[in-house]
Amino acid sequence: MEKRPHFIRREFPPREVSSISLALLLAAVLLLNAILYLHLNEFYTSSGHAETDPTLCPFGYFRLGAVKNCSPWLSCEAINREVRKLKCVGEGAVKKVFLSEWKENKVVLSQLTNSELKEDFLHGLKMLKALQSKHVVRLLGYCEQQFTILTEYHPLGSLRGLNETLHIPKYKGMNTWHRRLMLAMDYVGVIRYLHSSPLGTLVMCDSNDLDKVLSQYLLTSDFHILVNDLDALPLVNRSAGRLVKCGHRELQGEFVAPEQRWPYGEEMPFEDDLMPPYDEKTDIWKIPDVSNFFLGHVEGSDVVRLHLFDIHAACKRKDPAERPSAQEVLDTYRKVLTLLIREAAMPGTREML
Repeated sequence: MEKRPHFIRREFPPREVSSISLALLLAAVLLLNAILYLHLNEFYTSSGHAETDPTLCPFGYFRLGAVKNCSPWLSCEAINREVRKLKCVGEGAVKKVFLSEWKENKVVLSQLTNSELKEDFLHGLKMLKALQSKHVVRLLGYCEQQFTILTEYHPLGSLRGLNETLHIPKYKGMNTWHRRLMLAMDYVGVIRYLHSSPLGTLVMCDSNDLDKVLSQYLLTSDFHILVNDLDALPLVNRSAGRLVKCGHRELQGEFVAPEQRWPYGEEMPFEDDLMPPYDEKTDIWKIPDVSNFFLGHVEGSDVVRLHLFDIHAACKRKDPAERPSAQEVLDTYRKVLTLLIREAAMPGTREML
């Protein structure tokens, strides 16, 4: 009779396998969180989200391009001698803007066009000098006597052209929900900086409609946002009972905050003296509309909107005192970005656990 070989079948206890798998899964999750932390930390530091910017020079100095050393702001004499206008690239109510050249670097020269608005021009210069930071366009020089300001040039221009830029083949890879959300975070970061600036709480008054808001900011070549126009930044000082009014004309439309609209009805003509002042929470009211523009209509943007629904609803509260601060909005944006990147990196993790 032929003997059949006996095969010994070993079975590992089910609990042991389950424990090993769980341990490996938890280790993978911890590793993923560490990678996410480092990745997001890089976003907030090397990509322009850090609180300090190592490229900034001491007050009164600037660094341009690949040059390592800081140079003093250019004086009237230096601007007249060394800066060459190339062409006019824009004109507003206050100033005309020229693409120019300084020592083989493209720069922007702004000159006052309406002498009646010289106080606005000089106020903008004062703000530009005092607020130099990673949030503000870099000042290269100025000449008060000739009402001239020299700033860094950013070829992608204002945020009004964002969608067109993202359709250029070179930048199509940037047209994603997370890059767009980071731009919204940059914008809220600027608002947060203005509300807690070295000068005090400043209100962004040149913001009566979306197009006007977008025209105040520049898009850098590494896809960050800088505020460029600081002509209308009044100061709120609650301890002194000082609030603000954005101009002397009646403001209308859903884009501006309710407290910025004439409160006495159509039967009573608008009078600037009777218009109540307000505070920086007008900027908070506008955040959802501006962020909605940034998010666009790419894959995943609706999911981002869903996660931001509650904070945006809070921004739209009629009572300004009930709206969140810019810091609270920024914190929420960061949490949402972290959450969504984690979910995109490890879909189904929750179900596995």
